[in-house]
Amino acid sequence: MTDGPPTTSGRLLSLLSLLQTPREWPGPELARRLAVSERTVRHDVERLRALGYPVSATRGSTGGYRLAAGQAMPPLLLEDAEAVAVAVALSASHASVEGMEETSLGALTKLLQVLPTRLRGQVDALRASTVRAAPRRRGDEVSGTVLADLAACIRDREVVRFGYADHAGATTERRVEPYRLVSLGRRWYLVAHDLLRDDWRTFRVDRLREPRGVGHRFRARELPADDLAAYVAARTRSVQRKVTGQVVLEAPAAVVEERMGWWTDGSIEALGEERCRVRIAGRSTEDIAFWVGVLGVDFTVEGPEELRSAVRALEQRYAAATRP
Repeated sequence: MTDGPPTTSGRLLSLLSLLQTPREWPGPELARRLAVSERTVRHDVERLRALGYPVSATRGSTGGYRLAAGQAMPPLLLEDAEAVAVAVALSASHASVEGMEETSLGALTKLLQVLPTRLRGQVDALRASTVRAAPRRRGDEVSGTVLADLAACIRDREVVRFGYADHAGATTERRVEPYRLVSLGRRWYLVAHDLLRDDWRTFRVDRLREPRGVGHRFRARELPADDLAAYVAARTRSVQRKVTGQVVLEAPAAVVEERMGWWTDGSIEALGEERCRVRIAGRSTEDIAFWVGVLGVDFTVEGPEELRSAVRALEQRYAAATRP
């Protein structure tokens, strides 16, 4: 195993690539991977440290080398596929975070300047072939600083206080144990344990007012679900299901299930091959009346009376719209 100047630069890049994976590398394994001696590995580690890479080392049979967090950000080494993936992610930056699109564009510009021609061609082809629709604005954008502060409190298991505005604008003071941030559609949600209510809650981050850590640490609880994204989605849907109604549709149960999705309340009863009874949930009886109407099949309202009234009102409105 030899060490010569013509191979030093390439070997340092290979060593750096290995160290950038989140694990600890024993010296003998690095020497085997790089086909050099352990002494050469030690010298190369010192060279990386001199270049600003904070490589830490632990002694003993289970010790090894790993890249630690430093005070400054030295050059980052990416594999080809990783560089393309980062460029694609920056091109499709999440517009619901305030200022993120401009920041992402700046980072993408810097990355494209240093990409090899073969990789830049892949990214350029993707960007040229992709059309991004203007996002539909729903609520306020979320501050990237707020997300970072909440993430830090989650990492440090620090209790957070904030004012929370409900859909009507009424604000209550909350004190919670934060656990996860969930991105759902164009909104961000905080999954937390509300200490005053002693229960799990999901909070829209754009409705938080002056969130701040209070310096108190907490012991982690068992999460309310293994799949927190699905948990938040279900909680969000439950807000949209304030009222229910029951109708008989002149259509097969399988067709209705496919077309209505989660608007059903989990109850579709087949009444033969071409009819079914459905329990539907919505924000209001007016919403239910509309969604049943756009199915394009005949139906009969079984209840409640408020849904019958909503259907009659919709019928009169449509009839009035067609008069000369």
